[in-house]
Amino acid sequence: MAALSGLASALESYRGRDRLIRTLGYCCQLVGGVLVERCPARSEVGTRLLTLSSQLSHCRTVLRLFDDVAMFIYTKQYGLGAEEEDSFVRCVSVLGNLADQLYYPCEHIAWAADAQILRVDPARWWTLSTAFWGLSLLLGIARSLRMVLTLRRKLRGPAVAFTSRLPRSKRRAMEAQVRSEVLTLLSNVADLANAVHWLPPGVLWAGRFPPWLVGLLGTISSLLSVYQAGRAEATTP
Repeated sequence: MAALSGLASALESYRGRDRLIRTLGYCCQLVGGVLVERCPARSEVGTRLLTLSSQLSHCRTVLRLFDDVAMFIYTKQYGLGAEEEDSFVRCVSVLGNLADQLYYPCEHIAWAADAQILRVDPARWWTLSTAFWGLSLLLGIARSLRMVLTLRRKLRGPAVAFTSRLPRSKRRAMEAQVRSEVLTLLSNVADLANAVHWLPPGVLWAGRFPPWLVGLLGTISSLLSVYQAGRAEATTP
């Protein structure tokens, strides 16, 4: 009953629904891809699961039509990251916010072109939106790596006198942040692999992933995101 109540609570929020739809969509792509490729007798079921995955992805695309304002407010509030102590973290965070902000209108135009609302080449705009997404993920990876290295240096570095004076609660908070950044790093790496796959052929491994591998990477990323969201809610007073 507690699990069902938690699921209902998560579905009441936009982010909670998006995480569930994303996870379900990638799981369908993973299972469907495996059935189509490895189990010819179940290929029809696999094809249906792949279709369901595609529809869930389309659902998320439509819902993101309304994300621009929220992203703009977040970008404006963060500004130039004056509160960040690390200039490198500040720089990649600002650039990441800019990439995210540009991603949304590009995706909206691509969606509108597919729906024949706009008479433009959808492939060009899908490529542009994917490139901005990939750039954002790459910057996020750089940020997480920097944060992990900085925090570990503070916790385990040569400044023993400094770390020994850290209150236990502070050390635990820093260790929890390290774990969170590592999970974010892994999630972004999985998503970046898929982002490159969706770029035009000729760019690294673009177009070479089978559906089940795309589903596997997306499922890993989605489950990590769900896990982090659950831990964040559990630790919120």
